[in-house]
Amino acid sequence: KSNYIPYLTLPCEVLLSNQPRKREPSFLRALLTTFGPYFLIGSFYKLIQDLLSFVNPQLLSILIQFVSNRSAPAWWGFLVAGLMFGCSIIQTLILHQHFQYVFVTGIRLRAGITGVIYRKALVITNSAKRSSTLGEIVNLMSVDAQRFTDLVNFLNMLWSAPMQIILAIYFLWQNLGPSVLAGVALMILLIPLNGAIAMKTRAFQVEQMGYKDSRIKLMSEILSGIKVLKLYAWELSFSQMIEKIRQGELQVLRKMAFLNAVSTFTWFSAPFLVSLITFAVYVSVDDKNILDAQKAFVSLSLFNILKFPLNALPQVISILTQTSVSLKRIQHFLNHEELDPQRLEMRIGFFSAHASQLTLDSWFSLLPTSLNLQVPKGSLVAIVGPVGCGKTSLISALLGEMEKLEGKVAVKGSVAYVPQQAWIQNATLQDNVLFGQPMDQKRYQGILEACALLTDLDVLPGGDQTEIGEKGINLSGGQRQRVSLARAVYSDADIFLLDDPLSAVDSHVAKHIFDHVIGPGGVLGGKTRILVTHGVSFLSQADLIIVLGDGRVSEAGSFSALLQQEGAFAEFLRNYVPDDDNFQEEDSATGISLYTNAICLRIPLSLVSYGLLSHLLLTATLESAVTPFLALQVKLSVFWAYAKAVGLCISVTVCFLYTCQSAAAIGANIWLSDWTNEPVINGTQSNTSLRLGVYAALGILQGIFVMMSSFTLAIGGIQAARTLHNNLLANKMHSPQFFYDTTPSGRILNRFSKDIYVIDEVIPPTILMLLGTFFNSASTLVVIMSSTPLFVVVILPLAGLYIFVQRFYAATSRQLKRLESVSRSPIYSHFSETVTGASVIRAYRRSQDFMAISDAKVDANQKSCYPNIISNRWLGIRVEFVGNCVVFFAALFAVIGRQSLNPGLVGLSVSYALQVTLSLNWMVRMASDLENNIVAVERVREYSETKTEAPWVIEGSRPPPDWPHQGEVEFVNYSVRYREGLELVLKNLSLRVKGGEKVGIVGRTGAGKSSMTLCLFRILEAAQGEILIDGVNIASIGLHDLRSMLTIIPQDPVLFSGTLRMNLDPFGKYSDEEMWQALELSSLHKFVGSQPQGLDFECSEGGENLSVGQRQLVCLARALLRKSRILVLDEATAAIDLETDGLIQATIRSQFEGCTVLTIAHRLNTIMDYTRVLVLDKGTIAEFDSPTNLIMARGIFYGMAKDAGLA
Repeated sequence: KSNYIPYLTLPCEVLLSNQPRKREPSFLRALLTTFGPYFLIGSFYKLIQDLLSFVNPQLLSILIQFVSNRSAPAWWGFLVAGLMFGCSIIQTLILHQHFQYVFVTGIRLRAGITGVIYRKALVITNSAKRSSTLGEIVNLMSVDAQRFTDLVNFLNMLWSAPMQIILAIYFLWQNLGPSVLAGVALMILLIPLNGAIAMKTRAFQVEQMGYKDSRIKLMSEILSGIKVLKLYAWELSFSQMIEKIRQGELQVLRKMAFLNAVSTFTWFSAPFLVSLITFAVYVSVDDKNILDAQKAFVSLSLFNILKFPLNALPQVISILTQTSVSLKRIQHFLNHEELDPQRLEMRIGFFSAHASQLTLDSWFSLLPTSLNLQVPKGSLVAIVGPVGCGKTSLISALLGEMEKLEGKVAVKGSVAYVPQQAWIQNATLQDNVLFGQPMDQKRYQGILEACALLTDLDVLPGGDQTEIGEKGINLSGGQRQRVSLARAVYSDADIFLLDDPLSAVDSHVAKHIFDHVIGPGGVLGGKTRILVTHGVSFLSQADLIIVLGDGRVSEAGSFSALLQQEGAFAEFLRNYVPDDDNFQEEDSATGISLYTNAICLRIPLSLVSYGLLSHLLLTATLESAVTPFLALQVKLSVFWAYAKAVGLCISVTVCFLYTCQSAAAIGANIWLSDWTNEPVINGTQSNTSLRLGVYAALGILQGIFVMMSSFTLAIGGIQAARTLHNNLLANKMHSPQFFYDTTPSGRILNRFSKDIYVIDEVIPPTILMLLGTFFNSASTLVVIMSSTPLFVVVILPLAGLYIFVQRFYAATSRQLKRLESVSRSPIYSHFSETVTGASVIRAYRRSQDFMAISDAKVDANQKSCYPNIISNRWLGIRVEFVGNCVVFFAALFAVIGRQSLNPGLVGLSVSYALQVTLSLNWMVRMASDLENNIVAVERVREYSETKTEAPWVIEGSRPPPDWPHQGEVEFVNYSVRYREGLELVLKNLSLRVKGGEKVGIVGRTGAGKSSMTLCLFRILEAAQGEILIDGVNIASIGLHDLRSMLTIIPQDPVLFSGTLRMNLDPFGKYSDEEMWQALELSSLHKFVGSQPQGLDFECSEGGENLSVGQRQLVCLARALLRKSRILVLDEATAAIDLETDGLIQATIRSQFEGCTVLTIAHRLNTIMDYTRVLVLDKGTIAEFDSPTNLIMARGIFYGMAKDAGLA
């Protein structure tokens, strides 16, 4: 057993053990041993029910004999009617016992599979993680596990269907002799046809899943990078990509619809054609063969029994093939390599890495190659080196996250780990810091103080009880990093691996943290600390400095020793630190808090303002509470809206075609009943050929109507799906940024995945089934009433009972379904959170606890699934009771009125009644399903009608093509707030920046620096005042006209999965030469040139396969391509070493020489040579002058410069 997996009793766990085995572990075998025995009890009930279903046709035969024989005693008829009723009731009870066992097995299966996938996800290697993206793993949990649940419900049909077919044929043979073989032959011929259709549909489904996956993946990336799309005015290009995928998806849906229409035709016509051929052969073979009521209607009721197994068999087989695909996928995932528990030696002594050659992955470009390293206990080791030299990889190696090729890594004691991009859980801030440890108030307060978190707690609405959104959305980059650090310190481990924790915080905070936490005098003094850093100023206090270059240790030694060696390190220091005695902090800045992994449940990074946050949290909690119960009663308007999306004309046509089809069906059966009553003359019936001809014509007509109606409905359904998706996409692309900040992206993504799926694939077939069963039940009642008018008396009470049950059930089932879906999403969000933070969880040895949390969430979900199953049983028994009453009364009134009835009519009405139970049952289910699913239309509509931002282009007022030519920016009395009802973030700003000026913007956290840049791009709209660029009021022109003329290098380097070319230029405006030139200026050409694909190098989801620094350089290259007159830099140089930073600054100085540059700075040294510096304080202008004047004025700026050692 691996150390990471608890010994659970689930045999599924066997799969995860990593003992060398001869044969591959079989997931299927594990499932069978665990869930098989319980399932078999259900199968036993199914057997009894199948046998009982053949009793009623025999009773019908006796009843028809009784009606034909006028002298038979009346009690005989009453007894038969009673027996029919009793038999039906027993059948109902046994059938639902069977369902109970089957469905419970299903939900148990799902829970087991979810648990196993969760446990596996915690131990797979990085290379395995790369072969299954997060979205795919979540899919295994949601879609593939569900497939098993669906299959279990049908699994018994594998043996039950053949058994029913054989029994039915046996009884038919007794009734009609060898002629039955003709009908059977036709059935057998139809099986391959249905099989072929199922196979083809399966192929289309796979193709369509492909389209759907890529559409959702792209959508999820768009949502996570929506702010960047808006800033660059790229929405159009991305919506076209989505539309193109959607086009393909609908194309496949249309083909599937065509196939479905054909299969519906065979489905409906098969029983009819079979009976037609059987009767035709029967009467043609021998003139003496009389088709009387008994033969005809008993045979019909047997053929009706045959209908279900014949149709179910191909379905079961297709579900089986789908599940086998899922089984393979899960098996493949469970067979992924696991992290070797022996990859790290835990031992007594010091902390060392002996000649361990560590590689990240076979194709990765950051490989620490042979490496010898020993770290004495209690020392502070700094690791430095340029971007992409393997610093993070070294830390991963020490955590045992890398594949070890040779050598060994030994670690003594427990480990705490602070990743480069903080991993924050969706929990309170306090929970994030404690991370499962018991609370020690005094220590906790001390650590918050040391990590400079106390000031932040004052600003957060709930102090340390503030709920932090997914991915830490409501914390700034620096706050996330400090929480992550506090978690490490609180864990009180022996060894601390700190991957660049200081880059995301302001310089004065960085100094505070180093002095109070990491440095020799800090909380961690005396512990073993390994610190990756870009900050030069702390190096003098490190016991040992390791300089990495291209995955090797190029130098190592103490600070003074390295300076004397005159190597690369000394050279590096001389360039960046002009006077050696002044080692004050001057590096480090805010917030590269990149999205750690682009996944399905995702919130875009928020504009961090505190007023916004408290509001945001409130809305989020309220909404999650309110959403499920908003639409208690689905409004008729939603059905109307769907009908309009389908097209009113199509809707009416479908209903008309169904009416025609029912009429044809009734016609055919009345004709048959009439035929059976035809007098027998000389042992034969006359004009059989005419009888047969009309019967055949009516039947085939019925089939054609069915096919037409199903095809028309499918076309309408696709029409609706297209309209609804297009409206949703268009609206979301035009939604203002605050919508994304206050709406969890998981909720938006859900509209695009789950709800659109329901509209595409669930609603049309549900409507088809509902109409089918409705017209079927209606025609049954018409037939029974026309043959035994007395039946009208019981129709009202039965209908009343039926409608009561239906309403009662629909309300309950809707709430239960909602509860179920509300309790389901936490499973997936917790799972994706776990996968993202797997390395942190493993480093802190919390795997067990996380498994327990996941299990608890699954249990909570089971608690709402189970009542759902029970409510279905409740419904089934009551509705079937109504159906059984219909059978009973049809038989009873036939007995009472036998003087006036002929056997043909009795046969007709009772054989119709026998099939009504199924129709009634399905009708309730379909009606409730439709009511539950139509909510999807409502949800999509709700998000298609949210408020949109200003138009992208205003035709009447477009700026001149060369605008802005000077780049002059002027704020006039400008105030802004994040949203209606919130505090102003900027108050009455008035300032003017001349064309070509370089202005630095500084201020403490929350002073409104980022807000100011967002206003330039109109991400935030003015509350009052205006902004003029070259004299044009930016509020008067279209958003795209404005945004495409400005350039920003944003704080978070967001990349989309796709080629590097697409990431630089999604509209294909620029030539390859221009792109290479931009890459050269942003010093990426060496890296891109070394890739075989060059510009077509595939960036993975969120740019994961580039280091954070490289992603930042890609953003610089984007800006260089645009070359506009105004450039905004948003703290863009936080995760970059000083050398790269120098490159960027130099590039900006040379390439944007005549442009207006606005920089939000955290490292003051970058803006000391700017024309002017703007100091913001609480949303107002505190100081605005040249850096030298401001230092002489000894105001706020002087204080900041002093902290950073520049004054």
